[in-house]
Amino acid sequence: MRAVLRALLLGVLVACSAVAATAAEGPDVVIKRAVDEAAAALLADREIQAGNRQKLNALVDAKIVPYLNFQRMTQAAVGRHWGRATAEQQQSLMREFKALLTNTYAGAFTAYRADTVIEYRPLRMQAGDSEAVVRSLVKPKNGEPIQLDYYVERFDGAWKVVDINVLGARLVQTYQGQFNTEISANGIDGLIKALGAKNRAIEARSRS
Repeated sequence: MRAVLRALLLGVLVACSAVAATAAEGPDVVIKRAVDEAAAALLADREIQAGNRQKLNALVDAKIVPYLNFQRMTQAAVGRHWGRATAEQQQSLMREFKALLTNTYAGAFTAYRADTVIEYRPLRMQAGDSEAVVRSLVKPKNGEPIQLDYYVERFDGAWKVVDINVLGARLVQTYQGQFNTEISANGIDGLIKALGAKNRAIEARSRS
């Protein structure tokens, strides 16, 4: 499980560190560079590795959130209910979804080490495509290799990740089922409330 979390951490780091690229630069190039830069920043900060949540949140805000299509990810997770949400509800959903991802994988951030080897598979993509899947294999020092694929789309000349596949399970699709169940039972405000309560509980446990 720890190896899976570390692999997913790499996915989150890459998804959020894919800085704007020129149209001529392939998504695999962006992903590889982002992995190196994000991992270096993480490993250089001992306070984050020691569990400093304030610095972790700052890292997420600075290195992660600005560089992914977070609205697209949240919209996909909420699914068909997104169109019924007000602008205020949509902002609340994005805020709580961001907090959920940060809180859920905070332990993976602090557990990340530099002894992981990443192999990238050949990119299959036609010229002019605006979507691609960058496939990789994460090899922890101890443990089985982990499939980690990035679903990327190009927005205004920049490649950004909109979903991540870990061991055959897509992150956004996984949350989509959970969110749909909550909305069907308690409405959009019910989902926002449930996400907020879950985030507060995780944060409280981290302080104990």
